[in-house]
Amino acid sequence: MKTRYSRQELFLGKESQKKVESGSVIIIGAGALGSSSAEMLARAGVGKLTIVDRDYVEWSNLQRQQLYGEEDVKNKLPKAFAAKKRLQQINSEITIDSLIEDVHGLNIEEMIKGHDVILDATDNFETRLIVNDAAVKHGIPFIMGACVASYGSTFPIIPNETPCLHCLLNHLPVDGMTCETVGVISPIVQIVTATQVTYALKILAGVSVSPILKSIDIWKDEKAEIDVKRLKNNHCPTCGEHPTYPYLKFENQTKSDVLCGRDAVQIRPPKTKVFELKVFTERLNGNVTNLIINPFLLSCGFDEYRIVFFRDGRAIVHGTNDTKVARSIYTRFLQYYLE
Repeated sequence: MKTRYSRQELFLGKESQKKVESGSVIIIGAGALGSSSAEMLARAGVGKLTIVDRDYVEWSNLQRQQLYGEEDVKNKLPKAFAAKKRLQQINSEITIDSLIEDVHGLNIEEMIKGHDVILDATDNFETRLIVNDAAVKHGIPFIMGACVASYGSTFPIIPNETPCLHCLLNHLPVDGMTCETVGVISPIVQIVTATQVTYALKILAGVSVSPILKSIDIWKDEKAEIDVKRLKNNHCPTCGEHPTYPYLKFENQTKSDVLCGRDAVQIRPPKTKVFELKVFTERLNGNVTNLIINPFLLSCGFDEYRIVFFRDGRAIVHGTNDTKVARSIYTRFLQYYLE
């Protein structure tokens, strides 16, 4: 396998290739952006990859999320686990960790420890701001990426050098569009991740990157690049002179999330604990329908709803976008385990 990275080494140089092979990257989200970035980085020989995702593989993912197949959908595999399984087939020489968790202000700092680069592959702005706070606090470069429809954007956040995501809040297009409401085509995913991974390789190789906010619409054939260095805000609560890192505070954490376009709500318990899923299924005996269980989650019909319950106590309640209803269903469902 000595020639595995030979073509890349010709471009980067031997020393830079060694830096890549000893580097570590954590990818927050294993959907379209995350799965594409993870494959590129695995093939590039990045020494350690950590993949974090809270969700499981569904049929609608297969159109653009390149690490997954139909069997992953049928078995309701968590994306982080399915991604690791596929990446190990691509490159058995690197270390791949998977975390089937929801990212929030109380766990993100522990997750990112020991990593050289953080790649943003999330699907919501709140999580990006949480990761942004943690990245700046711990001095780890954070490569933002987002796409929807045919539009994508990227921005490298280098602590103590560039503006952070909080600085740019008034300059980013946030109009509520999501892949679930307006769709997405896979080519824009590849363009965004190609840019993100290029930034990551540069950072691992010791090459400086510029604070350029890039955006592109491949359907309209439009693109823009803006140097945002002057937008760094000395009063920013994240990267300013007196940072408070507001998105890492418990009181600012969302405990329930409406999953846009999916008629579903995610419920996150106040404290994480490990549930014995086999024990839970025994106690549910006869009170649910269409029960599916694997080592990571159980899925079943409960009343007129469908519940996907994870080992850490999180649940996605399908069939409502009302958080109060979802909490009520979750509480009643959980009683079977506590009895």
